[in-house]
Amino acid sequence: MLAEALPERGSVHAASKHVGGLLGISPDTLRIWYRQTQIDAGSKPGVTTDMAAENRRLQREVDELRKANEVLKAASIFFAKELDQPRTK
Repeated sequence: MLAEALPERGSVHAASKHVGGLLGISPDTLRIWYRQTQIDAGSKPGVTTDMAAENRRLQREVDELRKANEVLKAASIFFAKELDQPRTK
């Protein structure tokens, strides 16, 4: 709807204000969505929706791997201490 209103309204600001009023949506929200669709289409520079989702997925994976690494470090310290203790029979 915003893209359709754009030619007759003359600017993204005016078009988003008009369409936002019709739909009961904030004009700022519409402008953000419009800008993101341009980025996703490749007509404007920026981070695409798919790339942002992939970045979030990879960050979660990195966080999980860091936690696992900490557990492994703690386990290796524990077992190293066990090996250093004299054995009693």
